[in-house]
Amino acid sequence: MKLNTKRTILIGFAFMSILAFWQFYDQVVPYLLEYVFGLKTFTANAIMSIDNVLAIFMLPLFGALSDRTRTPLGKRTPYILFGTVAAAVLLLLMAYFEEIRSFPAFLTVLIVLLVVMSIYRTPAVAYMPDVTPKPLRSKANAIINLVGYVGGIFATVMMMILLKSSKNEAGETVYAEDQAFWPIFLVIALFMLAAVAVMVLTLRENRIVAESGVADDPGDPAAAGGRLPRPVLRSLVLILASVFLWFTAYNAVTTAFSRYCVAVLGADLGTSSGYLLTATVTAIAAFVPLGFLSGRLGRKRTVLLGISLMTVCYAAAIFLRAQTPVLYLLFGLVGVGWAAINVNSFPMVVEMSSGADVGKYTGFYYTFSMAAQIVTPLLSGLLIDKLGYRVLFPYAVVFSVLSFVTMLLVRHGDSRPAAPKSVLESFDVED
Repeated sequence: MKLNTKRTILIGFAFMSILAFWQFYDQVVPYLLEYVFGLKTFTANAIMSIDNVLAIFMLPLFGALSDRTRTPLGKRTPYILFGTVAAAVLLLLMAYFEEIRSFPAFLTVLIVLLVVMSIYRTPAVAYMPDVTPKPLRSKANAIINLVGYVGGIFATVMMMILLKSSKNEAGETVYAEDQAFWPIFLVIALFMLAAVAVMVLTLRENRIVAESGVADDPGDPAAAGGRLPRPVLRSLVLILASVFLWFTAYNAVTTAFSRYCVAVLGADLGTSSGYLLTATVTAIAAFVPLGFLSGRLGRKRTVLLGISLMTVCYAAAIFLRAQTPVLYLLFGLVGVGWAAINVNSFPMVVEMSSGADVGKYTGFYYTFSMAAQIVTPLLSGLLIDKLGYRVLFPYAVVFSVLSFVTMLLVRHGDSRPAAPKSVLESFDVED
């Protein structure tokens, strides 16, 4: 059984366009809301959380709808194609309304854009398991994640080139007063269109789905769309609980760490960005090796190793009270642990789906991850207000340990391909 690497990379172009958008959105839109339109931080943060709230309801809904869609373009491609086109147009409208400083119009278009992104995100992610045999999905997911991060890197580089920024006295990034933002909106829109155009023009979804035979796999359910057997349902609930718990731990750290650096380590915001960037770089470097490792150890063991590594790093960070190179090491290992989890957890969830309801299970996965990203800033923020920033890493340790416990109880969703007959066969791919 061999992974079609070329096809997997091309499917990943949809995810690449999505990550380019979110990287841009998370960095530029909050700045525009606060510094261009003059909103209070609380109001800007509330607007920035709309996408997570929408995702809880819309990702599983449109995942399930795409499962039942039948068109000449396939069942995922129409959502990806038309969603990307709509998103690109809306980005250009946002740029126009930012230029003329019309906040009501800007906000209206922004909300519509977030709805559009919620419509096609699940179909884009569900495309890979539609055409990839179950034992190969961790390896394929590693490639998808790697390709996706190319989009995030592209967006970051373009922002560095097109936006003139400097640091204020607090160490925050600020842009020049005469800065024009429409070029970055345009570049991101064109990149998204180009990435998805490559995918649509090179892949024929109906043909590759038929060739793969994955859609005929009944999976663990008694029948497509049928009820899961009780032991499998229990494992699904435990995996989804684990997803919620480890996102609760990790997102609390990434959300509050810049302020933690100022309050506890005596460092500026630029230093905190360096630590977090280390985690991102090591995660990118680890995706593909961990995809192969999971083929040897199994998904569950690899995830548990990832959780353990992150928990140890969170615990070690509790005892650091000043800037130190050790933090770069710890965040580098956190990135490796996070990659181990992400490469394998999504395939474990869709492992229990049939070929006909991959989108629905993809929606389940994202519902729980997004729910955590709504809850944890509020919960961790409440504890920080009461106990101070030093509670951040103990908080992360607690939820990381809980995710280890729930993951340890999982009994389904693992899959390991047969061992290759030779070392060279490990690198063999289909045309």
